[in-house]
Amino acid sequence: MSDTTPTQASGIDTAAIRAAAQNLSDGPVTAGYKGDREAVLKMLNDALATELVCINRYKRHYYTVSGKNNSAVKAEFLEHAQEEEKHADWLAERIVQLNGTPDYNPATLHERSHAEYDDSLEVQSMVRADLIAERVAIEAYRQMIEKIGDTDPVTTQLLVRIMAEEEEHADDMRDLLE
Repeated sequence: MSDTTPTQASGIDTAAIRAAAQNLSDGPVTAGYKGDREAVLKMLNDALATELVCINRYKRHYYTVSGKNNSAVKAEFLEHAQEEEKHADWLAERIVQLNGTPDYNPATLHERSHAEYDDSLEVQSMVRADLIAERVAIEAYRQMIEKIGDTDPVTTQLLVRIMAEEEEHADDMRDLLE
């Protein structure tokens, strides 16, 4: 087959590959992107809002829990806050890769977040609120993964990775419930 043949014997569409060299301002989003980019960006920004609310909730719990018997719980809250921040960073990076803008607007975080903020003062109430929020996040990520499917494998892989850590968080919180 010649170099000008649109599809090689391997089934690769050479014309599409060559077209990917155009529209450089689109960054990694080529004409072959199959996802509904606007819908994916909305889901990712809602997930970002959820992660930001979770960071705040875990940080509040970390700073307000007290008592020498609660040092392990306090450490778990801080670890989870740091991991939720990592998730937020990953989501923001993916939003930018898809030519979107990460929405950090604090005025709309609560309405866009799937999880709730919690201002409990009692340790077990904090743990319970965090377990609920983790379960909510897990279900939200599961639905996003299902909706996006194989139309955007990079985003799907990212969401699977985050969901796996959210499941670990839920397991940790369940273990801390008395």
